[in-house]
Amino acid sequence: MQHMKLYSDVCRECSQHITQRYSTSFSMGIKAFDKQYRPPIYSIYGFVRFADEIVDTFHDFDKAELLDRFRKDTYQAIEEKISLNPVLQSFQEVVHQYNIEMELIDAFLDSMEMDLHFHNYEDGLYKKYIYGSAEVVGLMCLRVFVGGNEERYQSLKEPARALGSAFQKINFLRDMASDFDDRGRVYFPGVDFTTFTNEDKLAIEADIKKDFDFAYTGIVQLPKGVRFGVYLAYVYYTKLFKKIKNAPASRVQQERIRVHDTRKVMLLFSSALRNSLNLL
Repeated sequence: MQHMKLYSDVCRECSQHITQRYSTSFSMGIKAFDKQYRPPIYSIYGFVRFADEIVDTFHDFDKAELLDRFRKDTYQAIEEKISLNPVLQSFQEVVHQYNIEMELIDAFLDSMEMDLHFHNYEDGLYKKYIYGSAEVVGLMCLRVFVGGNEERYQSLKEPARALGSAFQKINFLRDMASDFDDRGRVYFPGVDFTTFTNEDKLAIEADIKKDFDFAYTGIVQLPKGVRFGVYLAYVYYTKLFKKIKNAPASRVQQERIRVHDTRKVMLLFSSALRNSLNLL
């Protein structure tokens, strides 16, 4: 059993390393969690990150075959409670420990598969994609946060979905140019990238603000051990959202707007002060 613990520890460390290499913002938020919450959230991020890499990055390979293999390997890891893939090993442990529903995992993988077949997401597909690619990830994390408290999970479920939705829509705006130029994708229903206007942008931003406002009502109710970390991610995305709002549509079409690392550190300290003063 001691050797199995070593293997599990190494697999969790792999997921942590993946998170830290791919996302400074989420890594910063996770580091603000109490220690017991960090490994399972790293494990969830490692899983979703690698699935996303298949459809977004592996252009010289058969993406459909790779994603299908990843899906089958995921199911097998969960069923057998073991995997030689360190990302799937750490993820399946979290699935079993926190009773993460297969429906959430299926919805996520279905959304990844959608990216192989669709380039324009009209309203029904748009909502389905956002649910599977972002909202269910928030729900997986919420399962960890509430630690088996079903009543608390149900009360925070919709705000968690709203936060995932807001984050994803901001990502769509931030990455609009590369999504169109590199992958031919436009996620927003009824939007033509070549004629993207300030009016289009304002309508999208109003939708994001509605998600953000509702999500905040859930953040303040999260367990103390994770509240600040989730709030920190919220603050970072709020700052990114503000920069995007202040930019004209033409700039969003041309470049990836981002928050610089030095600004992220400043946001960390200002958010920590608000948290210490119970001002969240």
